[in-house]
This record gives sequence, C-alpha cells and structure tokens, in this order.
Amino acid sequence: MTEFPLASLLTALPEGVVLTEPASCANYSRDLSHDAKAGIPAAVVRPTNADQVQATMRWASEHRIPVVPRGAGSGLSGGSSAVDGGIVLSLDRMQHVEIDPITRVAVVEAGALNAAVKTAAAAHGLWYPPDPSSYEICSIGGNIATNAGGLCCVKYGVTTDYVLGLDVVLADGTKIVLGGKRVKDVAGLSLLKLFVGSEGTLGVVTRAILRLIPAQSTPTTLVATFPTVIAAAAAVVEVGRTLRPSMMELMDQASINAVEDYKQMGLDRDAGAMLLAQSDAPGAACAAEIAIMEAACQATGAKEVFVTDDPDEGELFVAARRAAYPAMEARGSLLLEDVGVPIPLLPQLLAGISAIALSHDIEIPVVAHAGDGNTHPNVIYNPADPSSVQRATAAFAEIMTLAISLGGTITGEHGVGRMKRSALPEQLGPEVMALTYKIKNALDPAGILNPGAILE
Repeated sequence: MTEFPLASLLTALPEGVVLTEPASCANYSRDLSHDAKAGIPAAVVRPTNADQVQATMRWASEHRIPVVPRGAGSGLSGGSSAVDGGIVLSLDRMQHVEIDPITRVAVVEAGALNAAVKTAAAAHGLWYPPDPSSYEICSIGGNIATNAGGLCCVKYGVTTDYVLGLDVVLADGTKIVLGGKRVKDVAGLSLLKLFVGSEGTLGVVTRAILRLIPAQSTPTTLVATFPTVIAAAAAVVEVGRTLRPSMMELMDQASINAVEDYKQMGLDRDAGAMLLAQSDAPGAACAAEIAIMEAACQATGAKEVFVTDDPDEGELFVAARRAAYPAMEARGSLLLEDVGVPIPLLPQLLAGISAIALSHDIEIPVVAHAGDGNTHPNVIYNPADPSSVQRATAAFAEIMTLAISLGGTITGEHGVGRMKRSALPEQLGPEVMALTYKIKNALDPAGILNPGAILE
C-alpha cells in the first residue's frame, strides 16, 4: 500500500465529506461485533450521493488504498471492521426513500434504515417484510450486504427475495445498474444475486429497488413453554411438517433469564425453553393454523400454551424476543454465533450446543429463528480473564464445526465478515473456495474492497 495521499482525497470530494480527526475515525472502526482486531482508518468518507461514492472508489483504485464499506455499523460479524491505513466508506448519510405504490416497490438509498422503509411503505398500506431484530437501527445497505433475515423470514423469506434492482459502484469506480422495477427478469447472468450477501467485497451498493407486498394481517400469537429446549425444538419440527407460521422463534432458559434480568417482562424463568409463534393467515385459516401449532406443542410435551389475538399483547412477547441481544450483551462480552441446519436436525444442533457450553464451562444462551433452522448461540465471556477468552474462542469454533457436521451453515444471516472466515473453507470446500477467489479477483483485482472480509 502506498503512503496515504490525504490531500488528493480532500480535493476529490466536497468539504465536510471526509473525516480525518482520529477520534472521529475511531468511531467508525468496528461494528457491533466489537472486533478486537479492527484497525484504525486513516480517513472516513461520508458521501451524500452516488457520484461521491464513484469519486471515492476511483481515487482508492488509483492509489490502491483499501476501502471498507459501512452502513449503520450494526453488523455482528466484523464485516465492516476498519483496516489500518485505509478508509471507511460510510453510506449513513444516503437515506432517501421513495415509495411507488402502483408498482409496489421502494427505491431506497443504501443508508436508509430498515425501519424507515417499513414506515414509508406502511403509509401506502404496503409492507417490507425482512425484519432483523435490529431493524430499528440497521441500514438497507447492510441488510443487502449480509442478506439479512429476521423474525418473519420463516414464511416471507429474506432480503434477497425482495431485491429487484441495485445500483453498485465497482472497485474501479464504475457504476452498474442491475435489475429494475420489474418482478420477472431472467435476461443475462443473475448478477443481482451475486452482490446480495457479498459483504462489500465485490462492490458498493448505493441504491436498491425493493419489492413490497400488501400489509400483513394482524397476527394471532401463540406462546408455549417447555421443560427442555429439545422438546421445544421437536415442536418446531412437528409444526414444519404441515405449515409455515409467520413467526416461529425459540428462546432457551438462559436467554429467557437474561431478558428477565435485563428487563422484567413476565417470562417463565423456570421454563427450559419458550416458543413464540404467530399466524397471519386470513379468516378461519388463522385459527386452524394456531390449532395445529398448539397440538404440536402439546404432543411434544409443552408445560403451558397461551394464545392471544390481542396485537398489543402479542407484541409484548415479540419485544421480549428482540430484547435478547442487549440482554446478553449486559452479561459480558459476546462472541455472536449465527449457525443454521436443516430444520429436522434442529434438536441435534441445540443438544450439541448445550454439550459444548457444559464442556467449556461457559454460558451460551440461545435464541433462534427456529422455523427456518437459524440459531443464534451467543458465547458470553470475560475479556479480562485469559481462561474465559480461551474457552469462549474454542466454543465458538466448535459450534461452527458442529453446524457443518449436520449439513448446516456457519452463518444464516449475519454474514461471514472477519469473525468466521477461518471456518468458511470447511463448509464450502476447495472447489467452491477457488471459484469464490476467481470472482473476487475478477471484480476487484487490486483487492481493495473490504480486504479481510469473507476471504483471508
């Protein structure tokens, strides 16, 4: 890497777009994974439009300076950890949202928050379904970068299912426009899908066209408690045999108690696990789906099953589930897992995680988008205790190995980032890794885009 040409960067962009003050730059050095290995950028660029993104990438390409794209900084895998001597390209000022209610799409700049898109769509009786637990603070660009999911994806799918078009700035500053407002389009290679989930390693997304659907019907909520997390997982498998609920979330006993310690919400501390399920089916079909879920819970040993069609009451339980991450964070430092398996193997995955926690004498509360097999085991440790750090690191690696051994994945929605890249070859194998490097080298031959994310 050449010496950082600060003067030419300042000349290339309008006043106020480039931050160079060390304390300001440090604020953009890491995401919510708190990656201890994150570097300190030499500058932070906060563009207000795509032209400024292009100018930044042209400058970076010319001087071979690494660029780490960043959204709201809410990522959980070190995907936007800064590189020493590089720049962070933060899209947080690009937040325009435009709704086309006739075509049922949202045209959204990358820095717009997920919640802002939902609110704008709701004003037209429409809905943008992808809903990460951090939807109030995460950006659309970051959601696209990791192909984020959320609580409703068991029925409605993940981010990629709603991306119809993208504007992307490549490593050399070239701007490409992919897709559009049309629902069906198979002209050419599926390049649109290539950029979704690429974590800023292939290009910088500046704008997206997102598919919207009619507003969700008011759901009915079912809450079931179980003596063990394995019994709860068995209920998930049983429900999945015949229907897709609009939500199917799991909390184990450790996560239930973490939430109750953080904020008393009336959850059953003695339960081995809790399932939170919803149906938004129309009319009588809703009651029929709830009846099927209730029967499945009873058949697999539920202690108690509670059903409510009061939306406010149901939302209280959803809020408790969304509070799991800050509740765990309050207990110590976290290594954030995001492993998934085929749904029938969910009981084996959860049993394995419990065994790993026991063998390393470490706390690993689990919450899960159980309906699609995506679990979030969160390894809690004390960074001031070398033994705790060592045990947490070993447990983190073993959980990924366990998921792979069950035909699963090391990440369902958080992305590989820098925290999980060492495990990626084990999941993908040498042939797919080689192809991945070929694609990366073709689009970013100088390797300046988010170096160290996904690939070593």
